[in-house]
Amino acid sequence: MNVDELVRDALREQAAELTAPGPGFADRVLAARRRRRVRGLAAVAAATAAVIAVSVGVPALYSGGEGARPSGGGVEQGGITARAGQSPPRDLLAAGEVAMAAYFTTEKVRLAEDRRTSERTYWLLDPGTGKYEKDDRWSFVAVAPGLRTAAVLERELPAGRIGLLDLASGEVERWIPVEHEVAGLAFSPDGRKLVATTYGENPDVQYRTENPDGTVGGWQMREISSRNGFQVIDVASGTGSWTEVGTNDDPMSPAGLINSRQDFAFSADGRFVWAGRISVEIPLDYFDLDGDAVAPPPREAHRVWHVDAGLSPDGRRLAGDFAGKSRKTSSWILDPRTGEQVAEIRGQQLLAWADDDSLVAWDIGADGDEFHQRLVLVTVGSDRTVPLSGFRSPKDDTKGRWEPVFARR
Repeated sequence: MNVDELVRDALREQAAELTAPGPGFADRVLAARRRRRVRGLAAVAAATAAVIAVSVGVPALYSGGEGARPSGGGVEQGGITARAGQSPPRDLLAAGEVAMAAYFTTEKVRLAEDRRTSERTYWLLDPGTGKYEKDDRWSFVAVAPGLRTAAVLERELPAGRIGLLDLASGEVERWIPVEHEVAGLAFSPDGRKLVATTYGENPDVQYRTENPDGTVGGWQMREISSRNGFQVIDVASGTGSWTEVGTNDDPMSPAGLINSRQDFAFSADGRFVWAGRISVEIPLDYFDLDGDAVAPPPREAHRVWHVDAGLSPDGRRLAGDFAGKSRKTSSWILDPRTGEQVAEIRGQQLLAWADDDSLVAWDIGADGDEFHQRLVLVTVGSDRTVPLSGFRSPKDDTKGRWEPVFARR
């Protein structure tokens, strides 16, 4: 019996003693692209507990040096650390080059009779213990590559300063004041710069509507976003210049309409910043770091702005939108040069590239409920998935509906 069969038998025995997470779970635990040999009986013993935490090698390079390690056992560099029995995860969750650096839940908080906001509560990875610790001081968190530092905003949005938080100590090492108030943050791929999206008002506030007959209606975001620009900040010095970005002369036109929250982020090579639009005709805005509007980089011109994964590390593939063609949940992989749909991959929503061929995604279980999701690792050209987390609740509640924040290790 080879190692794969030993692992599968161990998983079947473990799963038989617990509530089954769905048929075929054991066969899906190992990644389809696994190249490395699992070493020794110790590795098999670790895999026996894979319903709770799985560590298997994948063909990817670990790039984080002294990054976080999981508590309760090691993991091979470049491997998978899965928490298939944890939702939300309590211990480090990682795959290939990326790790879940944090997660958050949201809660509707009433501000007035006709106003409410979606308030986030974060759990941040402690790089010393490998555990996620609640930190309710922040309204917005972005984690730098390497999992050592986070940029944070205080509770009231938009905020007048940005904190640089040491994830190991939980202390803010430095505050960066800004002239224009900020509500969104993103690090550059090398972690040396931040792009701060500026707003005139809190972009997460919802307003009570009124029905035509005068009765109270539902809740909706601002029709016209208060976003007014972005600032690119050098992390070391805290300096940077602000660029004003209007929505359009007519912000309700398809060419200018954006969501109430439409944050800027860096391009894959860090040379530009970009943000999406609701418009199909002009879906992306790109600027250089001096604030001048530019054409999209050739391999990101066809990016789908609401698909987080974006361009693969080697630049050969682009994560696309939901497909659902050959199965109930699947997503497209695009040719970044043409935007052509070149492959259909498992996964309901593509979140982050683990390596050049594999991605972390949300996907559903055997019950077919589109809101009953867990994190999985999916691979181009394979029908297999590796469960990475337990299922989150299909209900819209603050306890079970958690959202991951990924960063390069």
